[in-house]
Amino acid sequence: MDLTDVWNRVLGGQPSPQLELVLIAAAVALLAVLPWRVWRITRNVVTIAHEGGHALAAVLTGRRLTGIQLHSDTSGLTLTRGKPRGPGMVLTAAAGYVTPSLLGLGVAALLGAGKITLLLWIAIVLLAAMLVMIRNAFGVLSVLVTGGLVFAVSWYAPSDIQAVFGYVIAWFLLLGGVRPVFELQRKRWRGRAPDSDADQLAKITGVPGGLWVTVFGLVTIASLVVGSTLLLPH
Repeated sequence: MDLTDVWNRVLGGQPSPQLELVLIAAAVALLAVLPWRVWRITRNVVTIAHEGGHALAAVLTGRRLTGIQLHSDTSGLTLTRGKPRGPGMVLTAAAGYVTPSLLGLGVAALLGAGKITLLLWIAIVLLAAMLVMIRNAFGVLSVLVTGGLVFAVSWYAPSDIQAVFGYVIAWFLLLGGVRPVFELQRKRWRGRAPDSDADQLAKITGVPGGLWVTVFGLVTIASLVVGSTLLLPH
């Protein structure tokens, strides 16, 4: 297979799966989000998206990205340098909790356009870019395993399997983006998250942390609603 064949394969369109397969993908994603024992593992994917959102926002707003850490307890840390206040810092801090859902919305749009293979390769490129900035062993392992799985499906799996996999990713990001927001607020009520993104934003902007959690929740729920309409066949 030469470069032209690879390029055509990536940019080519694929037919959307039947409604039954889309619903099965949604059920699989739901099972990856709801049970606590499963969520403790699958949440690592959401953490990758969360920290990637911080990192991308930092780069786009002119802050210096110095490193990303992903931990086995599904927490993460993105280190940047720049002004401690201002729009760049606000956007960087606000990006984390909404990024998984916004990514899910983007995935849903690509799936709606039939660009399933393109979607998988975009994911590989983003994971490769993130890997360069990972600064701990567990983080490297998490990104490599995730990227390896996506590559294997994009390169070796037939188109129908790629389609189902893509829909599982979309549903998982849309559903999995909502749960961490509620977990965040529960931790804040118990006083267990004094340095959360919402509380950092409160210190920077003067806007109460609870209001920032509400904003996160509205964005994630709206993304789920809109994404669902894109994913379900019309």
